[in-house]
Amino acid sequence: MCDEFTAADENALLSRRQFGMIGAGAAVVAGFPGVAACAAEKHPATPLSEAIVSITTPDGMADALFVHPASGKHPGVIMWPDIGGLRDAYKQMARRLAADGFAVLVVNQYYRSAKSPVLATFAEWRTPEGQAKITPMRAQLTSDAIARDAKAFVAFLDGQAAVDTARGIGSAGYCMGGPFTVLTAAAVPDRVRAAASFHGAALVTDQADSPHKLIASTKASFLFAIAKGDDARAPGDKDALRAAAAAAGRPAEIEVYPAEHGWCALDAPVYDQVQADRAWARMLALFNAL
Repeated sequence: MCDEFTAADENALLSRRQFGMIGAGAAVVAGFPGVAACAAEKHPATPLSEAIVSITTPDGMADALFVHPASGKHPGVIMWPDIGGLRDAYKQMARRLAADGFAVLVVNQYYRSAKSPVLATFAEWRTPEGQAKITPMRAQLTSDAIARDAKAFVAFLDGQAAVDTARGIGSAGYCMGGPFTVLTAAAVPDRVRAAASFHGAALVTDQADSPHKLIASTKASFLFAIAKGDDARAPGDKDALRAAAAAAGRPAEIEVYPAEHGWCALDAPVYDQVQADRAWARMLALFNAL
């Protein structure tokens, strides 16, 4: 869950997958050629429009990448990055989702402290310098803060000509961003109608504002894609999510994937393209119903 105890899992795979250059942010981030080629093959004629935007929130000015097909109106999606924040890997993921027919706002969740990129690659989080930089920023991301941000981000999307306001808004989140998707759906229930969490952290806690307890406050459908290691450490979480969704009458697809925590992030040492593509397909199925 994007914290220290998953480092051993990632380190064990790092050498096997030859991510030796990732710490320097070299070829892995520079274009993600395999992913870019796959997107181009699937969407050869989908020109995109994108811009770095500034969004006024109650806590300041948030920076984000807004990317969407160059013509037409499309469902809006808010994308929450992992603990490494908004960087090239997530910009590429947002472009891929935009090419699939969505107006995507991928946000810098650390805007209260710094503009993006706070870190260039996920691997920087594993350095003492990266952790020293991120830890105080992370502490500001309370449930209330994310709810305030979600309302501002939804309002931004609803004000864009490229967004089809007759359809619902989706939210996708990775690792630390996973629970933010539930918080987003609970903050703006009449607009956020789908939430997809990939290897999400702290989805089930004993706190009053635990994401699984907030499902009842939403009008959304859910996808919870869980890493096998996270499930091994907390096997009851998937059952708690299922029970909460059932009690709330909310549709929820909950699956443990045969992949390590972080497998969907393009620049993560444990990135697994086969399982990431499978999870992506399930997200598209969810968002296409918006």
